[in-house]
Amino acid sequence: MLIPFSVKNCFQLLCQQKVPTAGFRNPATSGLILQSISNDVYQNLALEDWIHDHMHVEGKPILFLWRNSPCVVIGRHQNPWQECNLPLMRQERIKLARRRSGGGTVYHDMGNINLTFFTTKTKYDRMENLKLIVRALKTIQPHLDVQPTKKFDLLLDGQFKISGTASKIGRIAAYHHCTLLCSTDRAALSSSLKSPYWGIKSNATPSIPSVVKNLQEKDPTLTCEVLMDAIATEYAAYHQIDNHVNLINPADETQFPRINSTAKELQSWEWIYGRTPKFSVHTTFHVPYEQAHLEIQVFIDVKNGRIETCDIKAPDHWLPLEIGNKLNSSFIGSKFCPIETTLLTNILLRTCPDDQHLTSKWNILCEKIRGIM
Repeated sequence: MLIPFSVKNCFQLLCQQKVPTAGFRNPATSGLILQSISNDVYQNLALEDWIHDHMHVEGKPILFLWRNSPCVVIGRHQNPWQECNLPLMRQERIKLARRRSGGGTVYHDMGNINLTFFTTKTKYDRMENLKLIVRALKTIQPHLDVQPTKKFDLLLDGQFKISGTASKIGRIAAYHHCTLLCSTDRAALSSSLKSPYWGIKSNATPSIPSVVKNLQEKDPTLTCEVLMDAIATEYAAYHQIDNHVNLINPADETQFPRINSTAKELQSWEWIYGRTPKFSVHTTFHVPYEQAHLEIQVFIDVKNGRIETCDIKAPDHWLPLEIGNKLNSSFIGSKFCPIETTLLTNILLRTCPDDQHLTSKWNILCEKIRGIM
């Protein structure tokens, strides 16, 4: 159900304001500029969808500004094992999220600005939004060389990517969201988006690597606050609306009913990993044996994030066939996940013969298998 704009509804959206309520003139006949007070990626992605699903944007466009603590956000149709360094992210406590729009994988932190442009489907125009950002940047620093590309990115000095684009187009409403690199940790970005996995075959949408640069590296005065203020000002002028940035709390269910259930869904294993398009893993690794190394072959098919078929081939003289078969069958139906694999292999280990030499081989094999997850 679409909630029509009214003065009352617009005021209810505001958790805090940068201007007095009396200065919020005629919001019912114009648009809105919103900024999240949350840095939680799941809450902010949930708010995007809430606005898209519940707000009537006919003649009332919305700009939503938001930033996140360190996280990696993959597109709706992507494979996280192919797109990012999951072991490093677990170690560094960098969150992983899957958004509802398409496009490639991006790294977010507090040095990156996210902008979401909400319109009706008929007025959806990504290039116009990017040109608006360029105009805003040039009002602050006229000598900046920033241009949009045919792929709807923004390039600095003709070679450095500072913004990527994704979108969601519904039956009536649509949104275009993009990033803007201001002072992002480029080392963390690079390491987080470098997958250590190999042997994966998938039809998932792949990301295209780009050389990136922060705007602050070009001009130290270009802080996130300065950039957001400039973009909000340009947006207000273009749409002829009041230049008021309204601070909102995306976790406030009194303003956004049932939004927390959406945020909970977005951070669930079933959504982040379970929505991965079907893929297969065909790989080999070596284990020490006497004065040489033995080759172990692994063939795994994964559907909905769970192991559909598993065939781990180890030489019979190194690992008894019966135990190898137990390992293969036990993985069927389990999550393609190192935590679940550890639990399963520990349970199976208790059923194996009390043989220290065999246990050592088992541990080596299981450690290698966890390494491909």
